[in-house]
Amino acid sequence: MNDEFKGKSGKVKVMYVRGDEESSNRGGNPRTGKGAPRQDGDRRSSRNESKPRGGRDRDAAGASPWRTVSRAPSAVEDKPNYGGIGGKNQIDPEQIRRQRMEETRVYGENACQALFQSRPDCIVRAWFVQSVTPRFREALKWMAANRKAYHVVEEEELVKASGTEHHGGVCFLIKKRSGMQVRQWLANAPEKDCVLALEDIGNPHNLGGIMRSCAHFGAKGLLVQDASLLESGAAVRTAEGGAEHVQAISGESFASGLDAFRRAGYTIVTTSSHQGEPLAQVKLPAKMVLVLGQESEGLSESTLEQGDLSVSIGGTGNVESLNVSVATGILLAEWWRQNA
Repeated sequence: MNDEFKGKSGKVKVMYVRGDEESSNRGGNPRTGKGAPRQDGDRRSSRNESKPRGGRDRDAAGASPWRTVSRAPSAVEDKPNYGGIGGKNQIDPEQIRRQRMEETRVYGENACQALFQSRPDCIVRAWFVQSVTPRFREALKWMAANRKAYHVVEEEELVKASGTEHHGGVCFLIKKRSGMQVRQWLANAPEKDCVLALEDIGNPHNLGGIMRSCAHFGAKGLLVQDASLLESGAAVRTAEGGAEHVQAISGESFASGLDAFRRAGYTIVTTSSHQGEPLAQVKLPAKMVLVLGQESEGLSESTLEQGDLSVSIGGTGNVESLNVSVATGILLAEWWRQNA
């Protein structure tokens, strides 16, 4: 094989490499070292270039430490390779940023089982510890058949992949769902419909508890200011599969969303720890929006003013208020009792 080529300059350039050492061919023989200047650190000498026992040439045996590398003088070879696909040398950083915004990690055995049953096509990649794989047999078969990447890993690696020690032995990287527009929801709303409106509730564990109660009592719509909050790993895990039975709803603003529901015939029901009619004495309408706020501040004054009905949950008064997810469960249980 001819090891020579002509670069753009027309000059022939041949580089011989042995390990990490390189020397240009300036007329010498690279196999013997004769005729070429000796390199510092070169451990070989002309006396040690004899053939191995048995008279076999080391090159013929494929064991020669020398190999020929030809390099064309080009500005392209200095550019870093980013491992692009489809023949591209570089990956667009903006594309990576968008992709990361569109994806999230969910974990927990019940959450991931429910997600696989509900929307398997959203799964991008998966990680499992060995002990849970028998319970995800169908998911693993589906991923293999649909060329979805999955990895069976040790506990430490799954902690890194999921970002938590509370991963439950499995983690999915998924495509996020976007919120449905209010008009889309109203176009297909059932005759009996309880929609929750969450003002400034961002704690993922509270959101997970709320979604779990919604799934149990049949409240399927959640009007939120940021739909991505319902897709966080902690929220989905806490929901224990309930996240797959609810749909985020988005309006131009929280107030405009409430107004759109009112105009569609829904009763806006606000909640308060200190004022409003006792829940035990209230007839809850079959079609309503139940508005809940964060525990510390409650609902804003502007949101309270939008309410058609205000209710409270009676109790001993020994604590300031109930956890918002607990209060949601009590309110939904009463709506279900009256209207199911």
